[in-house]
Amino acid sequence: MNSHSRIIGGGWKAVLSVLRYSGKIGPIKLIQTLRSKNACKACAFGTGGQNGGFKNETRRGIEVCNKNIQAHLSDIRAGISPNIFLEKSVSDLARLTGKQLEDLGRLTTPLYKKAGDSHFSPIDYTQAKALVAERLKAAVPSRSFFYASGRGSNEAAFILQLMARLYGTNNINNCSYYCHQASGVGLNATLGTGTATIQYDDLDKADCIFVFGANPASNHPRFVKTLIQCRRRGGKVIVVNPAKEPGMVRFASPSDWRSMVKGGEEIASAYVQPHLGGDIGLMQGMAKWLVENERCNLDFVSAYTEGFDRFAKSVLSLEWAEIEQSSGLPRAQIEQVARIYAEAENAVFSWSMGLTHHQHGVGNIETLVALALLRGMIGRPGAGLLPLRGHSNIQGTGSMGFTPALKKAVEEKLEQKLGGELPAAQGLDTMACMQAAHQRDMDFAMMLGGNLLASNPDTCFATEAMNRVGFKCFITSTLNSGHVQGVEGETLLLPVRVRDEELQPTTQESMFNFVRLSDGGINRFPQLPSEVDLIREIAEAVVDEQRFDFSVFRSHQRIRQFISDVVPGFEQLANIDASRQEFTIDGRTLHKPAFATANGRGHFVFHPMPKRSHMGVWRNHKGQHEFTLTSVRSEGQFNSIIFDERDTYRGQTERWVVLMNPSDMALCGYEDNTTVDVSTATGVMRQVKVKPFDVRTGNIMAYYPEANVLIPRDLDGRSQTPGFKSVTVYVE
Repeated sequence: MNSHSRIIGGGWKAVLSVLRYSGKIGPIKLIQTLRSKNACKACAFGTGGQNGGFKNETRRGIEVCNKNIQAHLSDIRAGISPNIFLEKSVSDLARLTGKQLEDLGRLTTPLYKKAGDSHFSPIDYTQAKALVAERLKAAVPSRSFFYASGRGSNEAAFILQLMARLYGTNNINNCSYYCHQASGVGLNATLGTGTATIQYDDLDKADCIFVFGANPASNHPRFVKTLIQCRRRGGKVIVVNPAKEPGMVRFASPSDWRSMVKGGEEIASAYVQPHLGGDIGLMQGMAKWLVENERCNLDFVSAYTEGFDRFAKSVLSLEWAEIEQSSGLPRAQIEQVARIYAEAENAVFSWSMGLTHHQHGVGNIETLVALALLRGMIGRPGAGLLPLRGHSNIQGTGSMGFTPALKKAVEEKLEQKLGGELPAAQGLDTMACMQAAHQRDMDFAMMLGGNLLASNPDTCFATEAMNRVGFKCFITSTLNSGHVQGVEGETLLLPVRVRDEELQPTTQESMFNFVRLSDGGINRFPQLPSEVDLIREIAEAVVDEQRFDFSVFRSHQRIRQFISDVVPGFEQLANIDASRQEFTIDGRTLHKPAFATANGRGHFVFHPMPKRSHMGVWRNHKGQHEFTLTSVRSEGQFNSIIFDERDTYRGQTERWVVLMNPSDMALCGYEDNTTVDVSTATGVMRQVKVKPFDVRTGNIMAYYPEANVLIPRDLDGRSQTPGFKSVTVYVE
């Protein structure tokens, strides 16, 4: 369709990217951190731990990717001179881009700003910790909240959520509410588990892998290597994405010499481009074909599931015209994909936020589960479900109870061990905390990593909400926009050591439920405290010693012993310091069809297909062109962190662009680089350049977090996840 179709993912562009980052870091420093026995700091597919930095959890081959290098780039930078904060006001810093803030370097001293101050001022750690404790004690627990990203450790997440509960609040949430919460809700409701049902090496047995709503070429490059290997075995890879991502068409893995020599290998056996929000229509169309053509595994369905008859009746009643209208796909293409699935012996379904970032996100997941259950693709080796998690330890953060409600078994064991009850009030999820802050009902907030501001929809609302929190404490390693915007109130930045700098070992959990042990030990900034120790010291000052003595956690091994006693599946954590044996969490992998639902069966659930008002671009009565928008990340980005303004895999040199199908551009009278305003009732992006890209007609793309100004605060009612991926916008 355009020159972008000739771009491949990975390859020498990835190698040059690594060399460029290496030049900034210093090759010796880079090799030191890559070789260390610490879990990868990028995505949860990851490598590292006791297998060494170049090995995945199957211990085979050499693994390295530019996402990992990007993450290290943040940590190996030089420290920011404190003089910068004397020279630049907060408003000066707020005008810098995310990349410019990142490029300033590592934070090396606590920074404090009183409400109304124009500048941050350096203070020492003793003053900073005393200030946090004082503000916490002065605040009402119900008017406080705690938030965590997934870049920290299990140990840090566990003791911070424990401190918060003993302090008196359940307003404890993590960034999964804005990413994979819909996955957890949907999986738990249908299967009784909220995580992947497979282990890493199950991918080696699969002969059909679906990739729904994800761009692993940019976000999980190591996963693309497994897709290449699946194709080499004669297997099929089905990519479902409204945008034709070049790296998912053809990819060269730098850690696979064959693909590099060949100039890349084909990834997608079939590339399906539904409308944004059209996945339920596609999946139910596939299910309709399977039922009509008797290609279901009825023995499995009868023995291990419930609700099939009702589900089958519902999909059979669907008309192909309405399936095509909702999905945006022709019947023939849906049937083609269904036939490929019907021929598979072992199918794995993987997905990311292209399925969860909708107001029907849980419906997407439950429909995907139904599609897998139809052929018995859950509950045996080589087949199952794989949510592609972003942050390297976001799954571990949730396992450690960094959630508004603890799992019942964890709560009971924790109360028994503590000898007292925990707060009973219902905790607030992430958006509920933001809404309370906007209503001036939050006096205190502590953020463990991440960028809560940039993670929110409706940027204006989010900024106002953060401005209205009386005291904000950020535990962080570098500056981001959330530290310099929305900080009109009292604000404290507490720099800490990162994972490979920790003074004692820590643990992390991969998306395959595999727990790694990271040694830490690199001493880049001797003045920085351990993330775990800093939280413990604050907890010691806040929680009465008679309630719980946090000083026992001066040894990380004691934290792990405590976790092993109260979190089911983590019993092996108690001996990991001595054994150095990493492990898969018990009770999560489904290699047998034994589901942890009330009746032990997998549940079929039918959801009505989302309706679309039109199939393509539409001109409304105001003369505006109406599209459906999705926000996306670039290759030079990890979550909200921008490492490079370029997006080499999509052929883009800047981020203030909207990507549009060339036929839609012609229909609207736009040319390459035409500037337009993109608006919703929530906000507007002005003077954005239109760029051609192979995205489904009637749909457009813009970069996150810039596009957040357009995204309304409309949530999936069950997961409370915003609909970042299917927003009606107006272009003029």
